[in-house]
Amino acid sequence: MTELLVVMVAALMVIAGAKEAGPRLGIAAPLVLVAMGVAASFLPMFGSVDIEPEWILEGVLPPLLYSSAVSMPTMNFRREFGAISGLSVLLVVGSALLLGVFFMLVVPEIGFAWGVALGAIVSPTDAVATSIIKQMPVSKRVVALLDGESLLNDATALVMLRAAIVATSVAFSFWGALGSFAYSVVVALVVGGFVGWLNLVVRKRVTDPTVNTVISFAVPFAASVPAGLLGASGLVAAVVAGLVTGIRAPRDLSPQNRLSDSQNWRTVELVLEGAVFLTMGVQIKPIVTTVEQDHSGVLSAVLVAVVAFVLTVLVRAAYVVPLLAVLVSRARHGLTMQRQLREMQDRMSTPEGKQETFAQMNRRNREASERELNFFTSRIRQGLANIDYFVREPLGWREGVAVVWAGMRGAVTVAAAQTLPEDTPQRSTLVLIAYAVAAISLVVQGGTIGPLLRLITPKADPVAAEEQAHAEWNRIMELMRTSGETLEHPPPATTAPTAEGFRAAKEYRLAILAAQRSVLLDARDHGTFDADLLANALANLDASQIALEMRGKFTDG
Repeated sequence: MTELLVVMVAALMVIAGAKEAGPRLGIAAPLVLVAMGVAASFLPMFGSVDIEPEWILEGVLPPLLYSSAVSMPTMNFRREFGAISGLSVLLVVGSALLLGVFFMLVVPEIGFAWGVALGAIVSPTDAVATSIIKQMPVSKRVVALLDGESLLNDATALVMLRAAIVATSVAFSFWGALGSFAYSVVVALVVGGFVGWLNLVVRKRVTDPTVNTVISFAVPFAASVPAGLLGASGLVAAVVAGLVTGIRAPRDLSPQNRLSDSQNWRTVELVLEGAVFLTMGVQIKPIVTTVEQDHSGVLSAVLVAVVAFVLTVLVRAAYVVPLLAVLVSRARHGLTMQRQLREMQDRMSTPEGKQETFAQMNRRNREASERELNFFTSRIRQGLANIDYFVREPLGWREGVAVVWAGMRGAVTVAAAQTLPEDTPQRSTLVLIAYAVAAISLVVQGGTIGPLLRLITPKADPVAAEEQAHAEWNRIMELMRTSGETLEHPPPATTAPTAEGFRAAKEYRLAILAAQRSVLLDARDHGTFDADLLANALANLDASQIALEMRGKFTDG
């Protein structure tokens, strides 16, 4: 017991040290942790370490994916959802099948089905590994694509893995596999959405921030476990619960509760991500030892992994290039629609114009309800905001390089490989190949992505960027200022302050903050402003409200 405690304390210190030392050394913290884990694997106390893969897949990934989903700018995720879906499904399936053929040809006696199983294991990018890219000078659209892909592609990979394993014993059915995938996703959406809604219903009635945060720690498991028991994807359920929470939390939860959540979840992320990379490194020696005991070739397995890694990059590039072409074409089409949408928006500014425009769009219903008109107006505003976003954040060859090279493999690959059945042909070799692909990906891609992006990214004009941010910030401030005009006039000031006057002034100020938060959240849902600037404005409102609510009661004299 004492030895375990020493190991846990040492691991926490190593994680904290890597987080601080990595950037100063110019090395990503995950790479430092993997290297230290590899070194630790040669210590006697780690000689027989056996980490259950379920601890990673069911214990670590759900909270990490949930936390990432909560903090993800939901409007950017919605805008890129089509591309994210393709990366999460089509690319994973295509990669698994092509790699399956390769593994069948180079690994003796495994056959196509087991080759596809290994291909599914090494195909998905890892949410924890791609966290490296967030520290780099890269487009926000690239971050949104990579974040969204890594949140959702695990479900595709694990369903493919399950289908391939089943196909080794019975006849494979394409429609059966497709139906299994559809069932897994649909049930996960329902379970995750319900848990996310119930999470907010319960927590908005809890006033103690610490209790609120404790409840939030249970949410990803409350989504993933039932979904898993129903045969669906627990990881997708955790992601959906996180997205629902992230969208609704600013409206339903108090600033104190959300601030407590944010701070504590950042700590949880740091510890869990660090533990994932440490365990990856620690497992290297046992995996290699098992291959040697089975009299399989370690060197040949590593060579297969090198070629497989190259293939994953090539397949990814072959998919991303036409994807970017489609996204660029969509942005150009949006520009051609911009003028028409602006004309519609101008006409919709008056009641008569609203009815006329709606009638033109819907000949069967000349008299539209106010709700329908407001929805239509909102869609126009959202469409214009999307066009502005695509123009402001264009995708070119530099962004394509970033999307391709930042698609790193990590702990999910290692954990999924260890779930292969014990009777899998060449099982120890397949596990080593998967581990080597993940390790090569982290070292090669993770170690070079920073210098590569700095090399290909043109130097930005800091003055122009600051002016643009300042102009948008002024627009946000103007929106906040005008939001209070609909409120009643403030209570009259008195020469002799009273408890009643103090309370009225405080309530009036809180009402202003609530109105400002409401218009900013509406702007967030429409995508009107830059997500980061809007998040800063909302954080400022939260800080003002917390400070106001923490002020003591009125005291006379």
